[in-house]
Amino acid sequence: MESQDPGKKGSGVEMDASGQAAVQQDLGFFGLFAANVRSTGRNPVRVYTGFALSWAAFFLILFVMPTTEGLTPAGKACLAVVVWASLTWVFETVPVGITGLLIPMLMVLANVVPFKETVTGFVSKTGFIALAAFILAAVVQVSGLDRRIALGLLSKARVSSVNGVIWLMSGVNMVLAPFLPGAHSRAAIFLPIINGINQLFGNTERDDNGRKAIVIQTMVYSTMVGGMCILTAHMPNLVIVGLFNSELKLNISYFDWFTLQWPYLGMFVVTQWWVQHFFKTRHVRIEGGTEFINRQKSALPKTSQAEKLILIVFIVIALLWMTESFHKIPTHISALIGLALLFIPGLFGFGWKEIQDKTIWGTYLMFGGALSMSSAMGATGLGKWLADLVYPIAAGHPWWMILAILMVGTHIIRIGMLSNVAAVALFAPVLLSLAPKFNLHPVAFTMLVADTDTFAYILPTQITSAVIAYSTGTFSFSDYAKVGVVSVMLAICYGILVIAPWYAIMGIPVWDPTAPWPF
Repeated sequence: MESQDPGKKGSGVEMDASGQAAVQQDLGFFGLFAANVRSTGRNPVRVYTGFALSWAAFFLILFVMPTTEGLTPAGKACLAVVVWASLTWVFETVPVGITGLLIPMLMVLANVVPFKETVTGFVSKTGFIALAAFILAAVVQVSGLDRRIALGLLSKARVSSVNGVIWLMSGVNMVLAPFLPGAHSRAAIFLPIINGINQLFGNTERDDNGRKAIVIQTMVYSTMVGGMCILTAHMPNLVIVGLFNSELKLNISYFDWFTLQWPYLGMFVVTQWWVQHFFKTRHVRIEGGTEFINRQKSALPKTSQAEKLILIVFIVIALLWMTESFHKIPTHISALIGLALLFIPGLFGFGWKEIQDKTIWGTYLMFGGALSMSSAMGATGLGKWLADLVYPIAAGHPWWMILAILMVGTHIIRIGMLSNVAAVALFAPVLLSLAPKFNLHPVAFTMLVADTDTFAYILPTQITSAVIAYSTGTFSFSDYAKVGVVSVMLAICYGILVIAPWYAIMGIPVWDPTAPWPF
């Protein structure tokens, strides 16, 4: 953030100490507010429209909307909070972390559920996993271990083509996934490396297409697909696991999740084929790519003892997660054990302030609020009521058509939303309530439809990692949408034709609601 000191762009306009008051007076009360919003990179019209709509919808639903059949007063109040949160997220009217904190406040004021139930998301097992993962990720970033791992792997591979860079960066993403939760964190790590590689291209159309393919496939598609397979590498995973735990009393371990989800890695192969075909990058080479990566790696300081110890601790945590069924230590406790080991006094030479600054507290606060809201949707019956509204659209069709209809509907709704966490927190409770209505397996059905949200590839504003990728300036909205629409259709087909049969092999066929949990 830019400084608020005189002489800086603190309120969206240039000002100095002597002229600050005069400029503010010239802008007027509302003009100053608009200038402040504009200085954050947002559109004041969009922000204030969304702000007014969100609060108007909240009060209209709460005090004007009649309590219809099947919707309890608590469910209606919960609906008011859900609509408020959805509009707030879509229009980005307030920071996502503040939204997460305001959800419990509104649920208390609207008499949705008692206070202790409004904060369940913050103190749940899933909440502790997320918080521990965020702090662990901050330690990795402050130590520089993330960049060292990425450059080390890239240096050893000695790739010299567009496709080679894409495949290698996909592998690097999978290595970093257990260390860095959130696709946007990995995209941010890739940003300076990809920018450096892109500078090695020429100015021909062929070179431009090479840049586009590398940025979209590496920073967006790779980070999203890789995150689906590792429980802690993608926050929507934890939302779904938390929902199953609270509603179905089902505990999904780190290894269980990977067992179910690893075939999604095939989606990277599918999108790589399509991106390569669309941008015609099969034989596009990068002159000097290896030298650039080697220079970046050589500029790093020598590996410290602290970095080695941090890496050992992460390996210990990963082993604890993968062997949970043997030692019975829950995933969230293993993560906290890792924190205890990392914070042995004197282990590393940086303090809590550096770690605190790198921890994504805003995402954690939004995550906690979203989990609490999902839980309230189930407790008040709102999820079931919404499911009743959706049911007629897909009723009477075979299981694969039901999945296709709801997957397409998910992508239509997601066009206006930035956050995967927010979207899945809204969709998952409804999907869980829909499963018995369609006579489908609750776990397989909910996961299949919720997972498709990860492939929200139509606009770069739908995913934070895509926003980071767009900042490179290598592709336009049109480029992204043209390749993305087909990628979304491929993802829907992949879920129905590949993942649904795989779930059946694992013991949870989506078409058999009576199949017991096999793990």
